Amino acid sequence: MEIVLAIAIGALTTCGVWLILRPRTYQVIIGLSLLAYGVNLFIFSMGRLAVDSEPVLVSGVPPDLQHYADPMPQALVLTAIVIGFAMTALFLVVLLAQRGFFGNDHVDGTQDAE
Repeated sequence: MEIVLAIAIGALTTCGVWLILRPRTYQVIIGLSLLAYGVNLFIFSMGRLAVDSEPVLVSGVPPDLQHYADPMPQALVLTAIVIGFAMTALFLVVLLAQRGFFGNDHVDGTQDAE
């Protein structure tokens, strides 16, 4: 399971960085979203992948992290997802405004010489 998660984090990060380096604004926004998803998976995996672990304290089970899931990475990722949606909406509004002002969607505002 760890190798699948590591490959997913690597693929999301690689695709995100590649799209961030593209000249079009929409591709940069999608790249930022993919990079954020890769970072969220990384933070989530830092809480250890625990199968059949209790999320809250149960009587009869010792209160240590070996028997419970760590709630802090889950809370951080949930907060990051909400902030990521808000930033994506803001970037899309800026993209539409830039396209209206300049007539194209290039990052630097000029079209390629073809």
